[in-house]
Amino acid sequence: MSKERIDKILAGSTTLSRKEVKEMLRKKRIAVNGALIADGGYKVDIEKDEITVDGTVFTVKTHIYLMLNKPAGIVSASRAENEKTVVDLVPPQFRRNGLFPAGRLDKDTTGFVLITDDGEFAHRILSPKNHIQKTYTVGLETPITAEDVAILQAGLTLRDGTKFLPACVKILDETNRLVQVQICEGKYHQIKRMFLSVGNRVLSLSRTHMGALELDAELPPGGCRELREAELQKICSPKTE
Repeated sequence: MSKERIDKILAGSTTLSRKEVKEMLRKKRIAVNGALIADGGYKVDIEKDEITVDGTVFTVKTHIYLMLNKPAGIVSASRAENEKTVVDLVPPQFRRNGLFPAGRLDKDTTGFVLITDDGEFAHRILSPKNHIQKTYTVGLETPITAEDVAILQAGLTLRDGTKFLPACVKILDETNRLVQVQICEGKYHQIKRMFLSVGNRVLSLSRTHMGALELDAELPPGGCRELREAELQKICSPKTE
């Protein structure tokens, strides 16, 4: 791997600015392979060199991938004026510059949000052409009919011309008011608009899966943890029953 400037590496892996990193270097708080470094332009190979900050080994990761259990009332954005965002819920040990939610959930929608700083990965899992499924549990105002299920599964076009690809719809209880929906798109208020088009209203909505990866049942609302490599692979795999 090619070497990179130490100020760029640290600023890209933390919430520090390059100016703040340079100030830390000036105060002799950063070392590479045991030698104190004062120059922000010092080149480091993150696969071979050991970086320490205040005597503690600093593990450099090119990108980070986080699973967040989004509560209701939180905005799916990196920042929002006068409102708390999903990025605000990220614990300090995972924070770094450039974090964003890969796909948005409505403010009142709960469940699985992937937070990362890897734009290429986010594009891959969000692009409809890659058919990465997102699975939701939906609570409805009135019972859904077999005819409604057939309409949603065939794909539909709204009066304003918006087209939705076919969804997979599964009834989950005897009241026919709790359903599971799988889609590979993420258009504005998509699931709410889909059900409204068949004369029904969504009362509750929660994302349970991205691809084949299920939201960690042990993660409380507002909880966040780092994903493992095997879990990232599951996001890019189809969900199976």
